[in-house]
Amino acid sequence: MGVSGGDGSRPAAAASRLTGEFAALGVGHRASPSRARRLLPALAVTIAGTLFLVWALGPPPLLRYALDDAPWVTANLANWHFIADQVGYWNAADTRIFGHLWSIAVEEQFYLVWPLAIGLLARGRNGGRRVAAVAATGAAVSLVLVIVFTVPGDTTRVYEGADTRAFSLLLGSLMATPPATRLLARVGERAAAWGSLALACGIGAYWALADGQKDLSLFQGGLFLHALATALLIACLAQAPRTTVGRVFAAPPLRWCGLVSYSLYLWHWPIYLLLNEERLGMTGWSRTAVILAVSLAAAWLSKVLIEDPIRFRARWAKGRTGTAALLATFAVLAALWTLIPEPQIGAGTVDVTQLVSGRSPTPDRGREGAVRQAVAP
Repeated sequence: MGVSGGDGSRPAAAASRLTGEFAALGVGHRASPSRARRLLPALAVTIAGTLFLVWALGPPPLLRYALDDAPWVTANLANWHFIADQVGYWNAADTRIFGHLWSIAVEEQFYLVWPLAIGLLARGRNGGRRVAAVAATGAAVSLVLVIVFTVPGDTTRVYEGADTRAFSLLLGSLMATPPATRLLARVGERAAAWGSLALACGIGAYWALADGQKDLSLFQGGLFLHALATALLIACLAQAPRTTVGRVFAAPPLRWCGLVSYSLYLWHWPIYLLLNEERLGMTGWSRTAVILAVSLAAAWLSKVLIEDPIRFRARWAKGRTGTAALLATFAVLAALWTLIPEPQIGAGTVDVTQLVSGRSPTPDRGREGAVRQAVAP
């Protein structure tokens, strides 16, 4: 168990983050550019910084996978890359330093589609009802896909697929529509207060009891119910912020963690893998404390030096200059990816399968050799 949580908490925590992101965003179709300024600069710095750190400090296998995964992470397609390569989320996480970025890929793919859909659905009378109906229907369809695609033994496809995780974002969006907000307003503050308390206790109990991929109920409606409870909790707290639960969540330490949560999400896993037991010379809670401290420091620096200046003070980050800066960032990431040498893992060794098939043995030449082998008849 690391900073990112054990098998039981990781599905539930991911569902909360995915739901909360879009519930906070609301349904404004103009939010897409602002979300890009919110998410992409810190992500680009994380990719570049992680590649450099893995090249300087990481073992060769970790660097090789990082170089293989980086283009897909940059294109916000990491989830489909991991699914296509059959990279089991539960079994291969320790070898993929970008393995946690599948969820930001899901969000970015969603942000490409949903604001456009809102722009069409919200026009004219009853636009809010149409948006709510489509969000609810889409969430139900996503749940059906989860149940249909779930395969016991490896649930990576349903856990990381954009189609099978869309329900989290759609349920959050549903809570921000006018029909949902009007319904909660009629419920009243007292009922919302008790509802938020029950939902918070229920979510906490589910976090404690869920057993990761071993608990198939997660993928037979459990994650959906968790996302629905999280969306309802956020909506209730918005309706009754001065309740006991609202005051707990508004405590300064939790609010500060919320402010750095995105950067903490970006940096915690690379730091966890790089600061391994061998490098730190410590295990258990002492290592966890060091990783937590370094992760929080990295998150705070990212917020202060990158996120806030670009979001709130950089006029060039908007409009055409912002688009040009984004393209330039992609070019820099591509150049960095090209310049970092790929480690030669197993150089000078022989592929046993070639000996069995009677083909002439050739040395392993890293990515070039893998590509040649993939296209060979």
